[in-house]
Amino acid sequence: MNGILKLLVAAVVGNAPWGSPPAWGAEAVIVVQRSPIAGFRHHDAAETWRHLTVGDRLQLVREGDNPYDANAVRVEWRGVKLGYIPQRDNAAVARQMDRGAALEARVAVLRENRNRSVRIEFEIVAPLASEGNSK
Repeated sequence: MNGILKLLVAAVVGNAPWGSPPAWGAEAVIVVQRSPIAGFRHHDAAETWRHLTVGDRLQLVREGDNPYDANAVRVEWRGVKLGYIPQRDNAAVARQMDRGAALEARVAVLRENRNRSVRIEFEIVAPLASEGNSK
Protein backbone atom coordinates (compact mmCIF):
# COMPACT_ATOMS: atom_id res chain seq x y z
CA MET A 1 0.00 0.00 0.00
CA ASN A 2 2.85 2.42 0.69
CA GLY A 3 4.11 1.98 -2.89
CA ILE A 4 0.71 2.90 -4.31
CA LEU A 5 0.48 5.92 -2.03
CA LYS A 6 3.94 7.09 -3.12
CA LEU A 7 2.95 6.81 -6.78
CA LEU A 8 -0.29 8.70 -6.12
CA VAL A 9 1.59 11.53 -4.46
CA ALA A 10 4.19 11.53 -7.24
CA ALA A 11 1.45 11.79 -9.86
CA VAL A 12 -0.21 14.71 -8.10
CA VAL A 13 2.99 16.72 -7.54
CA GLY A 14 4.29 15.97 -11.02
CA ASN A 15 7.41 13.90 -10.34
CA ALA A 16 6.06 10.48 -11.16
CA PRO A 17 8.60 7.83 -12.27
CA TRP A 18 7.28 7.71 -15.84
CA GLY A 19 8.03 11.41 -16.40
CA SER A 20 5.51 13.66 -18.08
CA PRO A 21 1.85 12.66 -18.40
CA PRO A 22 0.99 10.52 -21.42
CA ALA A 23 0.12 12.37 -24.62
CA TRP A 24 -2.87 10.06 -25.18
CA GLY A 25 -4.49 10.68 -21.81
CA ALA A 26 -5.52 13.44 -19.47
CA GLU A 27 -3.09 16.16 -18.44
CA ALA A 28 -3.08 14.85 -14.87
CA VAL A 29 -3.62 11.30 -13.66
CA ILE A 30 -3.63 9.35 -10.43
CA VAL A 31 -1.94 5.96 -10.54
CA VAL A 32 -4.46 3.49 -9.19
CA GLN A 33 -2.10 0.52 -9.20
CA ARG A 34 0.94 -1.01 -10.84
CA SER A 35 1.14 -4.77 -11.38
CA PRO A 36 2.64 -7.51 -13.51
CA ILE A 37 0.25 -9.11 -15.98
CA ALA A 38 -1.09 -12.39 -14.62
CA GLY A 39 -1.25 -15.29 -17.05
CA PHE A 40 1.21 -13.74 -19.49
CA ARG A 41 2.70 -17.11 -20.37
CA HIS A 42 -0.74 -18.61 -21.10
CA HIS A 43 -2.02 -16.03 -23.59
CA ASP A 44 -0.87 -14.18 -26.70
CA ALA A 45 1.62 -11.93 -24.94
CA ALA A 46 4.65 -14.02 -25.87
CA GLU A 47 4.04 -13.46 -29.60
CA THR A 48 3.24 -9.79 -28.99
CA TRP A 49 6.25 -9.10 -26.74
CA ARG A 50 8.57 -7.69 -29.41
CA HIS A 51 5.95 -5.18 -30.60
CA LEU A 52 5.20 -3.65 -27.18
CA THR A 53 6.80 -0.40 -26.02
CA VAL A 54 6.74 1.37 -22.69
CA GLY A 55 3.84 3.81 -22.65
CA ASP A 56 1.64 1.75 -25.00
CA ARG A 57 -2.01 2.06 -24.16
CA LEU A 58 -3.71 -1.11 -22.93
CA GLN A 59 -7.40 -1.95 -22.80
CA LEU A 60 -9.07 -3.18 -19.64
CA VAL A 61 -12.01 -5.52 -20.26
CA ARG A 62 -14.26 -6.46 -17.35
CA GLU A 63 -15.16 -10.18 -17.23
CA GLY A 64 -17.89 -10.26 -14.59
CA ASP A 65 -19.04 -13.68 -15.79
CA ASN A 66 -15.57 -15.26 -15.54
CA PRO A 67 -16.13 -18.69 -13.90
CA TYR A 68 -12.80 -18.54 -12.00
CA ASP A 69 -12.89 -14.97 -10.70
CA ALA A 70 -15.94 -12.70 -10.39
CA ASN A 71 -13.59 -9.67 -10.29
CA ALA A 72 -11.64 -10.65 -13.42
CA VAL A 73 -10.30 -7.82 -15.59
CA ARG A 74 -8.64 -8.83 -18.85
CA VAL A 75 -5.69 -6.80 -20.18
CA GLU A 76 -5.40 -6.39 -23.96
CA TRP A 77 -3.08 -4.61 -26.37
CA ARG A 78 -4.61 -3.71 -29.73
CA GLY A 79 -7.21 -6.44 -29.30
CA VAL A 80 -4.67 -9.11 -28.29
CA LYS A 81 -5.22 -10.72 -24.90
CA LEU A 82 -2.08 -10.37 -22.78
CA GLY A 83 -3.50 -11.72 -19.52
CA TYR A 84 -5.30 -10.37 -16.46
CA ILE A 85 -4.93 -8.02 -13.54
CA PRO A 86 -3.63 -10.33 -10.78
CA GLN A 87 -6.48 -11.74 -8.69
CA ARG A 88 -4.97 -10.33 -5.49
CA ASP A 89 -5.11 -6.81 -7.02
CA ASN A 90 -8.29 -6.79 -9.10
CA ALA A 91 -11.21 -6.22 -6.69
CA ALA A 92 -10.94 -2.42 -6.43
CA VAL A 93 -10.42 -1.98 -10.18
CA ALA A 94 -13.35 -4.29 -10.97
CA ARG A 95 -15.56 -2.36 -8.56
CA GLN A 96 -14.57 0.97 -10.14
CA MET A 97 -15.15 -0.37 -13.66
CA ASP A 98 -18.57 -1.66 -12.59
CA ARG A 99 -19.37 1.87 -11.40
CA GLY A 100 -18.34 3.32 -14.75
CA ALA A 101 -15.05 4.90 -13.66
CA ALA A 102 -12.82 6.10 -16.49
CA LEU A 103 -9.70 3.99 -15.97
CA GLU A 104 -6.83 3.81 -18.42
CA ALA A 105 -3.91 1.40 -18.55
CA ARG A 106 -0.46 1.51 -20.12
CA VAL A 107 2.74 -0.49 -20.28
CA ALA A 108 5.04 0.73 -17.49
CA VAL A 109 7.99 -1.69 -17.67
CA LEU A 110 9.24 -4.23 -20.19
CA ARG A 111 12.08 -6.47 -19.08
CA GLU A 112 13.81 -9.42 -20.63
CA ASN A 113 13.45 -12.25 -18.15
CA ARG A 114 13.16 -16.02 -18.39
CA ASN A 115 10.35 -15.73 -15.86
CA ARG A 116 7.60 -14.54 -18.20
CA SER A 117 5.34 -13.58 -15.30
CA VAL A 118 7.50 -10.50 -14.60
CA ARG A 119 8.24 -9.40 -18.17
CA ILE A 120 5.44 -6.83 -18.44
CA GLU A 121 4.46 -4.45 -15.69
CA PHE A 122 1.53 -2.15 -16.33
CA GLU A 123 -0.15 0.67 -14.49
CA ILE A 124 -3.76 1.67 -14.24
CA VAL A 125 -4.47 5.37 -14.03
CA ALA A 126 -7.52 7.48 -13.39
CA PRO A 127 -7.53 10.75 -15.35
CA LEU A 128 -8.19 13.87 -13.31
CA ALA A 129 -10.65 16.34 -14.77
CA SER A 130 -9.00 19.69 -15.45
CA GLU A 131 -10.61 22.82 -14.05
CA GLY A 132 -11.76 23.85 -17.51
CA ASN A 133 -13.55 20.52 -17.99
CA SER A 134 -15.15 20.12 -14.58
CA LYS A 135 -18.86 20.77 -14.27
